[in-house]
Formats: sequence, structure tokens, C-alpha cells
Amino acid sequence: MTGELAAPHPVLGAVVVLGVLLVGTAIVTTADAVVADRVARRGLDLRASLVRPWRRIALSLVRPQPATERPDWGLWVLAPAAYVGMAAMAVSVLPLGTDWAVADVRTGIVVLGSAEVLAMVAVYLHGWAPNSPLSLVGAYRFVAAGLSFLLLSMFVLIAAALPAESMSLGRIVASQQEGAWNVLRQPLGLPLFLVVALSVSLHGPLDMADGTDLATGTVAESSGPARLAWEFGRRAMLTAYALATAVVFLAGPAGPVLPGWAWLAVKTVAVAVVLVWCGHRLGRIGIQRYVRIAWTVLLPLSFLHLAISGVAALA
Repeated sequence: MTGELAAPHPVLGAVVVLGVLLVGTAIVTTADAVVADRVARRGLDLRASLVRPWRRIALSLVRPQPATERPDWGLWVLAPAAYVGMAAMAVSVLPLGTDWAVADVRTGIVVLGSAEVLAMVAVYLHGWAPNSPLSLVGAYRFVAAGLSFLLLSMFVLIAAALPAESMSLGRIVASQQEGAWNVLRQPLGLPLFLVVALSVSLHGPLDMADGTDLATGTVAESSGPARLAWEFGRRAMLTAYALATAVVFLAGPAGPVLPGWAWLAVKTVAVAVVLVWCGHRLGRIGIQRYVRIAWTVLLPLSFLHLAISGVAALA
């Protein structure tokens, strides 16, 4: 792999991105049900774990959507679509095989950062749309948390780009094939980026927008297809960032015997399961505590990580 990736026809590329998100969402939904059963000690009934989430989805399709006083229906529809769109944008610049990506751009890590920023806007609009206090508080809380994890992501991604001497994600994968994987030469980067993945996908201990203390926050007034669309967006974003983690730190499609796409799928599923497990095993952190830890611990660590990576790249 040289770092230069072929690109399919735009229509085929769009189909591939949609397929990745749909399959990834199905896997994440199933993994979530299995992990939830294990955490609740209900035993490992794979059949029940496989059927339960799809039964809930079917029930959601027939539930009515309650109307609040003077909601913004346009934003209520636009916000989930924009959130899914940001997940699709992130997937489009990631290598999906040993020699191709939907959109191989030289500034791939910038596109990933842009997806995070615009996802923050989508979450805020989703909280604004119902014209409800709890939804709006959830939106503001996510924005407060977002200012910290965006900087965290920037430092981690720049550090990953240093050994490759490029912001291209294809080149970042190629540099890991030529040397060690980033998870080995930049061990701090992986856990820090997992914090970003949990934050931007609204999962587990870092779900600041839809926390149970706010009666599920931005989705407090959502039901039926509207809530289902938002849940799809959350899982699509988790899929996108599990894929990004596999590419940036686990060399993406690199691996023996199996084709590149198969290795990428295995690594992505493994990362997604870890994120889902964290969502069920770790308690949610209060926003004040999260912001304090982010600014006093995580951001200094990420800057130190960047400095060490820069020195190692020069050496």
C-alpha cells in the first residue's frame, strides 16, 4: 500500500458508505443487546439478544410522535439527517481496502475534525427543535463538552499524522505497514481517541446530550420514527469512529492471509464492541467533572502525547 488510493464511481461510493453504516449499525445494535444481557446477568441467550432490538425497532415504527408547543419541525427532521451525514462524511475519507477509499483526500484528518464540529451543530439543533427545556439543556451540555473533545481529537490526529508526514489517511495506514502500528508507537493515542469516539457518538459515560438525568435530554420529547432516526444516527456515528480508530491506530486493512477489507471489518467490530462495553460498564460522568478532567488531565496528556510523537518522528 503506497498511500495513494483509488476512488470508485461517486454513485457506487455513496452506496458503499450507506452499506457500511447500515451493516455497522446492525452489528452495534446486536452487540449492545448482547453486552446488556451480560451486564444484567440474564445469561447468554443469543437468539433473544438478536431478536430483542429488532422487535423494539418494529414497535418504534408504529408509535406516535408527541407534539410540544411550537416545535421547529424542520430542525427536528434535519438534525438526525445531518448527524448521519457527518458519520457518512467521516467514512467516505477512510480507507476501506488495501488500495481504495470512497474519497481519498490529502487532508483526511481535517475532514474527520470537520465531521466532529458539524456533528456538534447537529446535536445542538436536535436539542433546540422540540422547544423543550430538558432537550435544550442537553444540547447546551453537549456543546460545553464538545469544546474539550474537539481539541483532544485534534492533538491525537495530528500526532498520528507525524510518522506518515501526511494528513492523508491512506498515507497514515501505509506508514503503519512500513513500521509499527500507531497503537504501539503512540500508546496514549488510542485511549484518548476512544474518549473522542464515545463523546461524539453520545455513548456510555460520555453521553452528555441524552443523559438519563435529563430524562434522555435531546430525545426527551421524541418517540416513534423520530427517536428511531436519532438512535440510528448515534450508532452510525459509533460505527464511523470505530472504523476511524481501526484505520488510525490499528493499520486499517493491513494484515496477513485475509483480504484488506476483512481485516478492517474485524478490527472495526473489535473496537465497536469495546465502545459498547464501556457504555454499559462505566457510569456516566457529570458534565462539571468531565469538563474539569478534560481540561486539567486529558488535554495536557494529549499535548504531551503530541510532543513525544513529534520528537519520535524527528528522531
